[in-house]
Amino acid sequence: MASRINTSFTLIPNQKCRRTNRRSSYFSNTLGSDSQPLSTLGNFKALPLEIFQIILRYLSVKDISMLSMVSKTVSQHIINYISTSSGSKRLLLQDFHNFELPGRRQDSTILEHYKSLGLLFKRCTLLLPTKERLKYIHKILTETLTAGWDELECHRVYNFLCELTNLSRKMQTVVCSKPGQVVWQKMIEGPTDESSLKGLADAIKLLYDTGTKEWTADDVISLVDELSVVPREWLLENNARLLILSGNNICFTFMASKAVNGRAIELARLIVFLALVCEKELYCMNWAVKMMQKVCNVFSTPLERINFLQSVANAFACVIMEMLQSIMS
Repeated sequence: MASRINTSFTLIPNQKCRRTNRRSSYFSNTLGSDSQPLSTLGNFKALPLEIFQIILRYLSVKDISMLSMVSKTVSQHIINYISTSSGSKRLLLQDFHNFELPGRRQDSTILEHYKSLGLLFKRCTLLLPTKERLKYIHKILTETLTAGWDELECHRVYNFLCELTNLSRKMQTVVCSKPGQVVWQKMIEGPTDESSLKGLADAIKLLYDTGTKEWTADDVISLVDELSVVPREWLLENNARLLILSGNNICFTFMASKAVNGRAIELARLIVFLALVCEKELYCMNWAVKMMQKVCNVFSTPLERINFLQSVANAFACVIMEMLQSIMS
């Protein structure tokens, strides 16, 4: 059973603390060589780390977030406290359904708690680069807060966040916005690498997997088709690389759409470049073979399958000749 959230400031018992000569050793274990001078700890410099963490137990989340802005050293100690078992158990509540508050008060109190917790994380990581802040928050979410959640619980949270932040619409805006000229130019002028396309592929997968009414599978496939030709047509190798990074489902659905719509010659050339990317990136060539076999089954008659395989052979021959000519010229 989760404990009741302490939303008000609680006075610390008025007891004298025995001073100790063991000064920086208590803090050096967590701060390392980059620690700030002890003066930045103020009156806490005389306390062992264990006592400092006990004091934090008497403070509300809002009070702790205020304390985190005192100095970089104090902020680091608070971050370390959050990572301890006692700190995470107190701050990162997981037993949402058995919270000891009735009805709406329970929901509002949980939201207030996590709103304060978000402010605490923001203040603790204020001086860190954005990349490091994101790494820390990701670690807290994946390793602590959501540890032990079942898949249904994760889906509920995801759906709630989508409704709260209108995530699907924002993703649509991002993907459909005018592309950056430099990146798009790379796709047109020459072969690119995996890192240049991974972010775009992840966004496409997110749209495909949301299962919302706003984005059907056909919409996503149409989007992928348009991305590679507007405003100018990509190199087919880059198009193939994007499909591979987008995952099996999107890749197959995209190619099956071409097969159904009578675009077998385009599909044959795409198969060639899928194999080429697999060879360049050291992906398993067996994947490309199985994907082609799966696409063959989309054709309704044996004659269509034979014609398609002949088109693939012709496409391989044309691409090989183009490569030889570029080498010899």
